[in-house]
Amino acid sequence: MLLYEHPLSSYAQKVKIALREKGLAFDLETPNALGSGNAAGPFAAASPRNEVPALIDGDARIFDSTIILEYLEDKFPTPPLLPPDPAARAEARMIEDVCDTLYEAINWGLGEIGWFKRAEGAKAEEMRATAARQTAELQAWLTDKLNGRDWFTGESFGWADLSVAPYLNRSFHYGLGTPDTSQLARWRTRIRERPSVEATFKEFETAVARMGDASGRLASGAIKREYRDHRLEWMMKSGGVQIVLDGLAKGNIRFTWPM
Repeated sequence: MLLYEHPLSSYAQKVKIALREKGLAFDLETPNALGSGNAAGPFAAASPRNEVPALIDGDARIFDSTIILEYLEDKFPTPPLLPPDPAARAEARMIEDVCDTLYEAINWGLGEIGWFKRAEGAKAEEMRATAARQTAELQAWLTDKLNGRDWFTGESFGWADLSVAPYLNRSFHYGLGTPDTSQLARWRTRIRERPSVEATFKEFETAVARMGDASGRLASGAIKREYRDHRLEWMMKSGGVQIVLDGLAKGNIRFTWPM
């Protein structure tokens, strides 16, 4: 199997953790021109939206992290990542959906401000404060879902846990983690002891260290950031209307296929 990915992608991190939990051998590749919207070749053929992750498994070409997780669970059911109870399975999928849309959008917006300098000064501080409030609300919701247990929806690490992992970890990276004594912080400590999570988070940390002058690459036109659905919504409701208009004027934001 080949996984097209980028270590900073929370969606790709989910899939890597699942592959590693299932003990599956796979190669990793970051596509050329990823982030420009102009990627070509086998990756673009597998992922028409030019998004990672995309999984190649024999003749199968699969994009979208949730669909990839479902494929892996169908083809390699042992060890299972979803609990057996239908209600618990639905709960895991709902937690994943909240993280993939609402939580991802906040983290992505913080990256736009911090790494890509879409906003600076007072505007940046205002938007960071909004993101911090929103993050705290989601973390309170996740704490309620954890409900004092070791894992989110079962007696062992599973689908919901690997779905929360990249997003909560990114919050800690941004300085928006929960107190050390909190349920979520203790849960994060537990998951970091798992080889699948430890390896994936190390790849994330290495990629963060290589970000360098991300804002310069954006200004040069080498990068066109994708403002898909929930990300655009976050910008519009969190003080970033002018950021969107400026990005359109400068041609350094893009939307998903088809154009």
